[in-house]
Amino acid sequence: MLRRALSIHVVATGTVALVISMLAGPTSLGWGSGILGATLFAVVVLERAGRAMERRQVRIRRDTALSAIRADRSVSLLTDAQGRILGASDQTRTVLGSPETMEDVLRPSLADPKGLMDRLMAEVGVDGHARLRLPGPCRTRDLTVQGLGSDLVLWRLGDEDDACERIPTLVATPAGAVIEANDAFRHLVGEPPDHLDLLVLEPPLVAGSVQALALPTGVTDRLVAQIEDGERQVILLLPPGQGSGRSMRSWDTIEDFPVPLLKLSRTGSILAANRHARALLPTPLRPDPRLSDMLEGMGRPLIEWLSDVAEGRPTSGPQVLRGTGAHQDTVLRVSLSPSGPAGDRHLIAVLDDVSEYKALEAQFVQSQKMQALGQLAGGVAHDFNNLLTAILGHCDLLLLRHDQGDPDYADLIQVRQNVNRAASLVGQLLAFSRKQSMMPETLDLRDVLSDLTHLLNRLVGEKVRLALDHDPGLLHVRADRRQLEQVVMNLIVNARDAMPDGGEIRIETGNLRLNEPRVLGRATISPGRYVLVRVIDEGLGIPPERLPKIFEPFYTTKKPGEGTGLGLSTAYGIMKQTGGYIFAESVVGEGTTFSLWFPAHENPTTAAPVPADRSPPRPAQGTILLAEDEAPVRAFAARALRLRGHHVIEADSAAAALEAVSDASQTIDLILSDVVLPDMDGPTWVRQGLKLRPGTKVIFASGYAEEAFGEQKALVHGSAFLPKPFSLATLCAIVEERLACDIPDVVGTGDPNIGEPGRGSRQPSDSGPDRLEPA
Repeated sequence: MLRRALSIHVVATGTVALVISMLAGPTSLGWGSGILGATLFAVVVLERAGRAMERRQVRIRRDTALSAIRADRSVSLLTDAQGRILGASDQTRTVLGSPETMEDVLRPSLADPKGLMDRLMAEVGVDGHARLRLPGPCRTRDLTVQGLGSDLVLWRLGDEDDACERIPTLVATPAGAVIEANDAFRHLVGEPPDHLDLLVLEPPLVAGSVQALALPTGVTDRLVAQIEDGERQVILLLPPGQGSGRSMRSWDTIEDFPVPLLKLSRTGSILAANRHARALLPTPLRPDPRLSDMLEGMGRPLIEWLSDVAEGRPTSGPQVLRGTGAHQDTVLRVSLSPSGPAGDRHLIAVLDDVSEYKALEAQFVQSQKMQALGQLAGGVAHDFNNLLTAILGHCDLLLLRHDQGDPDYADLIQVRQNVNRAASLVGQLLAFSRKQSMMPETLDLRDVLSDLTHLLNRLVGEKVRLALDHDPGLLHVRADRRQLEQVVMNLIVNARDAMPDGGEIRIETGNLRLNEPRVLGRATISPGRYVLVRVIDEGLGIPPERLPKIFEPFYTTKKPGEGTGLGLSTAYGIMKQTGGYIFAESVVGEGTTFSLWFPAHENPTTAAPVPADRSPPRPAQGTILLAEDEAPVRAFAARALRLRGHHVIEADSAAAALEAVSDASQTIDLILSDVVLPDMDGPTWVRQGLKLRPGTKVIFASGYAEEAFGEQKALVHGSAFLPKPFSLATLCAIVEERLACDIPDVVGTGDPNIGEPGRGSRQPSDSGPDRLEPA
């Protein structure tokens, strides 16, 4: 800092001198230039001297630190900011040898040493120090990191305990092949056997049980404890309980054992627990604690299992127990073995934390269920879309024969509106099964939320009020309407569930302009204009420790069975796909606010007005080969197209369609085929047919989304996609549009919902079909 201040002062002095000389005239300019040159020379000298001073200070700090750690009896290392080891204590060389980097030191204990080292260095950069417990198979080390200036770091590894060194220990593969043994084992037993079962007199070796070992000095009993450590298992041979005279105080001798141990009565009272066991139990020990107050069985009652083990009755081995009440995230595998005489029998419990394993297992099971449910939903949606196409199409045909003054007209419109609602529900099933196309459109969020209000009011129930507050100048956004509605509904349902006693959910919309990047959470939001939607509740709030995890798949703050953990993760995925952001703020006891950031769509497209003196062009006519196996859908589509003056050849299978294509006497201008036919899929037979009639235009229709057969469709050049259910007007519009195209793979239309081939057509409105007259 001093060097920088001096440099600035010297440069400023020289610059002022030069300016004065310039004002004084040409005769003084040489004098001023000379001063500035001397000034710059002085700056260079100062910079060089400063850098030399800094290098000297670094050497002094490094030499001082090295002198200090050489005498340290623990493992101490000095590194630079990149983790390269500059020096170490004598104990380090004895324990670790001569590692070159801290990554080499951490690699045996960690799967990602580089990632952990970067995280610790970042923490040192903020706080000046960091600390971490490094777990091992039988030893836990305390790692402390201390910054020494900006370029030196002191790392110190201390043993939390060395009880493991005194416990006979074996390391084996999951199959039981012995890999290594410590000195305590060799002192007790001698050379280790090749397999764990050869260690005990009555194999197999069972974790959590007291088993007899054959020693050079005779037979002894040992309590077998097991620690799973990735691709290996660590077996510890602990001294068993020593009869009824053993008091609570004598349990202190294994207080520091690296294995979590409990001493239980046959009725489940906790008589003693060592330090590691107390750390695993979900709640602190209170006076007269009982195991059943903290843990519960996931199959049979806990007390029955304890009684069976105490009486020596056959059991199924270790049991998996989970925490009671609010601590059900804690899952422990418990191995029991009886100890003491029959009159004063107690139990020794070895605990193993399997919470993470069980959480992964639950996620896998849930994902399998969701995958099966998704496949079922996709299949059901496909079948429903065929039914809805037939209902909607024939309803449109009836509406052609009924004017608005007809008594039946209102009933037909009601049928049509309900078909549209059913189509929306089917769309949600397809979205759930991830088989729905994303069809972005320009949206006014005020209209979207207003249309959604009636459904949201039914969702929240009677005890919860829903309030909307819109910015009157709200900008448009570009998003998929169905997916956007899904995001809002997920947030509203979560807000409702967070207010069991009722309250108000407020939805606010507004515009925001960012002139510079903004960092929120882990996201960096680029400058620009955004549309914000905020969903605010007055609920219970989310604890700070849970808030960072709420967008993770399968993570839920609700009780088991009340939530899948997919609502917020789905919302997060949709917002990312839209190009937006989602954030959450919460205060326990006050409520939660979810903020949705959408990039504003600055130039929403609007349809060009049609001049009043020009009538629309007469639609093109042609011969259409219609391949559809569903008779009601085929009947509706054929009638609709014939009403427009087209000649229609019907086929109920791929074979029938190919037969029609092979008929040279028939002229075929366009093929309209369902994707799923009983004997061959649509894209396959169409490719065969195009070999006989190249250049024929193609439209595929399906109740599935386009992505479900996108690769096959791409092989049919220039084909378009018509999603089911489709209305009479939508069908005729896309057919006539394709017939009017000069090039098969170009679609020219003024309808933004139909204009892009391979994207969804316009969905039917509730106002009835376009009035069609036979051409």
